[in-house]
Amino acid sequence: MGVKLPGILPVKTIAWEDLSGKKIGVDTSSSLYQFLSSIRQPNGTPLMDSEGNVTSHLQGLFSRTLNLMNKGLRLCFIFDGIPPTLKQYEREQREHRKRLAEDKLKKAMQEEDIDSMGKYSKQTSRLTSQMINESKELIKAMGLPVIQSPQESDAQGAFMTERGDLFAFASSDADCLLHGCPKTIVNLTLAEKRKLPGGNFIYIKPQLIELDDVLKHLKINQDQLIVMGILTGTDYNPKGIPGIGPKKALLLVQQNKNFEKLFSQLNPDFDWKKIYAIFKSMPIMKNYQLKWDELDEEKVLRLLVDKHEFNEERIRSLLNKNKQEKENKKQKSLTDF
Repeated sequence: MGVKLPGILPVKTIAWEDLSGKKIGVDTSSSLYQFLSSIRQPNGTPLMDSEGNVTSHLQGLFSRTLNLMNKGLRLCFIFDGIPPTLKQYEREQREHRKRLAEDKLKKAMQEEDIDSMGKYSKQTSRLTSQMINESKELIKAMGLPVIQSPQESDAQGAFMTERGDLFAFASSDADCLLHGCPKTIVNLTLAEKRKLPGGNFIYIKPQLIELDDVLKHLKINQDQLIVMGILTGTDYNPKGIPGIGPKKALLLVQQNKNFEKLFSQLNPDFDWKKIYAIFKSMPIMKNYQLKWDELDEEKVLRLLVDKHEFNEERIRSLLNKNKQEKENKKQKSLTDF
């Protein structure tokens, strides 16, 4: 779920060229869930090899990452670690929703309702340890750094961006802002073209959210931003305070600088101080290494083609396109020089 503050954050739409050469951290778990949910057959069945191993996440990870590499982005993939104890309730609720969706999926399959099968199957996605390990293997084979955070990738990405080792952190929610991330990019790992219900397409462009702009625009400080997130709902109190959306939360933190007094008046069914402490002091790894290597085609082919039966011609074609893009960039650099 994550923190959502729609409609009130100042967002800049940027061009892909603006990100060329930039080091960008990726909220990997979120991206893998996106791929598992969206890359499926019309009836909702995920892509699988002949052994029944799901490969949707590898398909999305490989093709989307290679596309971004061709645009000149220097990606760093950050993985979630052990979640905070307070997140356990939300994890249980997510599992409960998946099981309900599985029941509805079984019924849809019995009734041969293709539309419902597609709808409910997307809600049953699970990211297994095998999927995570193979994703790390693929990322490393593509020559990109993998960072294993102690807890949440949002906090790790925020720290690395604040330290200046990354230009920005790419995420689909506002959690990293609450962790103090100076620059956040949304829409980075989504498909660049999305089909609308009517059949038309819209083109998705990356968007940049800068923390300084957010605080100035909302006329609040970092602590007030954290409290806004708690009021509207986080992974540690998913429902937030009933009846309070982003605009009302903003008004409340602007009018009430004393958070103790504010929450005592609202009488929440959660301990706001514990949630606040998570965003203020989540564990992060400080001794990490960022190293970009050459893409190892043989390792990529072994994992995707030999192990999971991806179409070899297509994979080689994409790899050749990547080599050609790199060569074109070298030639352009020489010409510019």
